[in-house]
Amino acid sequence: MPSAPALYPVNLVLAGRSCLVVGGGPVAARKVEGLLAAGAHVHVVATSVGPAVRACTGATWDERAYRPGEASDYRLVVVATDDAEVNRQVALDAEGAGVWVNAADDPGSCSFMLPSVVRRGPITLAVSTGGRSPALARWLRARFSDNDTARFAKEMAGRVVRAQLATMRRFDIGYDLLTWESDILELIRAGEVERARERLQTCLSSS
Repeated sequence: MPSAPALYPVNLVLAGRSCLVVGGGPVAARKVEGLLAAGAHVHVVATSVGPAVRACTGATWDERAYRPGEASDYRLVVVATDDAEVNRQVALDAEGAGVWVNAADDPGSCSFMLPSVVRRGPITLAVSTGGRSPALARWLRARFSDNDTARFAKEMAGRVVRAQLATMRRFDIGYDLLTWESDILELIRAGEVERARERLQTCLSSS
């Protein structure tokens, strides 16, 4: 199997920008929901628009076949139909027009990948396997989605930001706090949240 290209992680600002989703099933609905959550203007095109897509408040849709070339009218395109030929056509149109495109279950036709995402307040955690193992990405996301870890991550971020603003200097402790070598996550998973807080405070005090 050829090696996958290296990915360049980014967070796109889609608020107010037009995005197209081709497909009307449950997978397409999940893509629509994610785009809407980012503030995008989402339009759906599908020969059959399912109830999950219709229930996405804020999205517009046309129940018809995709028209060759229409991907060029959008800033970003996601295609999620059960027709490989349609998926490929949309991807080719988008690529030819210089529009970023994601084709569900077809990494070779993608110019960007959609990671599994966990959002907790100001914290956004994105997990990607380059399209090779969506199941693994979902499992990793679940590992970081438990309530104790999420609550502590939000608290930790708040403390680090406040300390950074107070000292106005570079925060070299970030590596110690967030890498696997740190025992903070293990303490949280073991239910020892108070000890994790003490460990965090020690890191902050010694910086």
